[in-house]
Amino acid sequence: MALLDRIIWQIETSLGETITLDLLAETCAVSVFHMCRAFHQGTGMSIMTYVRRRRLSIAAKAIAYSDEAILSIAIKSGYASHEAFTRAFATYFGVLPSSARDGRSISTLCLMEPLKMDNDMIVNVPKPEIRDQKAFRVVGLSAQCSFENTSAIPALWRSFNAREGDVQNAEAGAAYGVCCDADETGRFRYVAGVQARGRTDGMDHVDVPGGRYAVFNHIGHISDLPKTVYTIWNKSLPDLGLEPEKSPDFERYDRRFDPLTGRGKVEIWIPVS
Repeated sequence: MALLDRIIWQIETSLGETITLDLLAETCAVSVFHMCRAFHQGTGMSIMTYVRRRRLSIAAKAIAYSDEAILSIAIKSGYASHEAFTRAFATYFGVLPSSARDGRSISTLCLMEPLKMDNDMIVNVPKPEIRDQKAFRVVGLSAQCSFENTSAIPALWRSFNAREGDVQNAEAGAAYGVCCDADETGRFRYVAGVQARGRTDGMDHVDVPGGRYAVFNHIGHISDLPKTVYTIWNKSLPDLGLEPEKSPDFERYDRRFDPLTGRGKVEIWIPVS
């Protein structure tokens, strides 16, 4: 079973119980970082956001189709008070719980139904090569992103390509897209740049630590890169028994990739233990 499927199945069978990231990761036999990253890659939302939305959706059905007290439903949904539940319900659905009870309907509510893994996103990814890499620095431009919204990245690359000549003490041969400072809410910093020594005024940098990396290859158009990344985090890494480290991972673009056509080979480097 692919990792995303395991995570969703475990959540769905535990919605009436206490769910924590640590406990969920232990049950799924992966680190919290790997679990959260894979879930974000697959769904565009955080695990706890999904848990809250699922519990509120189940609660909405109970309110509309039963006579059980709303307070009782709120407590079963993990809320300590009627007030806290009402605030959460109204924030998510835009109406009060009493509206669902009075109308005996959820037809106007946008419910979160159980997610399923998108098998169309699973592609053939060749087995990676394990390499040792020395620490290095990438200097360029950065943007704050999330796994739900990566729309800033193409524009970031266009901006960097126009200023690549400004990077001081740059090493020719490759460009790097580094995903760093990722947290459990799905936010991360993306740095588009080149390897360089020192700093360059007006530009950002990230230090990529040395260590052991699983190096995957994406071959084809750059628009299909998300499918390769999705497969790596949700299938390739778990299937190979590789546990990613909580440190920057990166894409490496060398002469085998044509930035004008968006086609070629891209290396995806994942730090592993």
